[in-house]
Amino acid sequence: MKALNFSVAHTMQVHISMVGADKMRITWVTKDETPAEVHYGTAQGQLGSSATGSTRSYKYVVYTSGTIHDVVIGPLNANTVYYYRCGSSGPEFSFKTPPSQFPIRIAVAGDFGQTEWTKSTLDHISKSNYDLLLLAGDLSYADFYQPLWDSFGRLVEPLASQRPWMTATGNHDVEKIIVVHPEKCTSYNARWHMPFEESGSTSNLYYSFEVAGVHVVVLGSYSDFGSDSDQYKWLQADLGKVDRKRTPWLVVMLHAPWYNSNSAHQGEEESDGMRDSMEEILYKARVDVVFAGHVHAYERFDRVYQGKTDKCGPVYITIGDGGNREGLATKYIDPKPDISLFREASFGHGQLNVVDGNTMEWTWHRNDDDQSVASDSVTLKSLATEPGCN
Repeated sequence: MKALNFSVAHTMQVHISMVGADKMRITWVTKDETPAEVHYGTAQGQLGSSATGSTRSYKYVVYTSGTIHDVVIGPLNANTVYYYRCGSSGPEFSFKTPPSQFPIRIAVAGDFGQTEWTKSTLDHISKSNYDLLLLAGDLSYADFYQPLWDSFGRLVEPLASQRPWMTATGNHDVEKIIVVHPEKCTSYNARWHMPFEESGSTSNLYYSFEVAGVHVVVLGSYSDFGSDSDQYKWLQADLGKVDRKRTPWLVVMLHAPWYNSNSAHQGEEESDGMRDSMEEILYKARVDVVFAGHVHAYERFDRVYQGKTDKCGPVYITIGDGGNREGLATKYIDPKPDISLFREASFGHGQLNVVDGNTMEWTWHRNDDDQSVASDSVTLKSLATEPGCN
């Protein structure tokens, strides 16, 4: 089975992601083998700079992907619009680099899939004037049927080609089949290359990056997380190098939530076991907020440590309501735990407006009758300057 519906001869499924402070990775797919080259510049039609990269394809049971191109361009100026073309011919795209200093606007979503609700969420995100997007896993919901990775790439291209998307892996992205295909995350790793090398990680499934005074750590819920694991050791080392004077905000994203009062996905090892293993590391590092997906609903917790309110713990937010085909998780544990401050089973997305080094504004926007309704909000202060936490 070949990749389906390549509608143009040149480029498809274009998306970008950050690489360090001043570079961008451009990824796209072609039907045939073509050179991995990107031409770019700051004026439309004047693409005087160029860079080359690598190509690859992968096999998954009877499917063979198109040629996946991976090119890093830069150095780039912050908060600047660049125009670019993938390959020697084809359409011209544009993107804007994130700012190098506050304020910065980050869109946050999870569990997208490819439904009409997904399209609604993407439409609302596109109107939010965001600088980059955090996607907390479960991207395409291909679930072994590989052409759905292609259709997902086409679905998100209008947004993902214009702003950097930084992603985590979810359970639907693993696609491991015992004996038949024992490797996990083959499709995800081939198509969504994150800057793990630059952050000292040995796996594309967990990494970190910094943008405009925010240090973001992306963890792999479906990678080993015990105290003897590479991910655990990497996390300790990565957080140990964070300079809170330079990056006063510390954000973590993963897929399986560590705190959850929804009836769905209770008692899973990827949630409870990972929390038991790593919660103390995040607490000691004074992580400000932890985003998760997996549960198809929205929930915001208080600052929490070991199941109790703690002013020095992270705020935990579940944002797995991007539009997936499995529907919403509508049943909650009753009574609501005291640490859970807001919960609702509706599709939507979040917006994180980092105002300055001390103030962050979070809003959750419900997809209500195709209108983006701000239904929950909170203002957070950085734990880097919180009295009694340092």
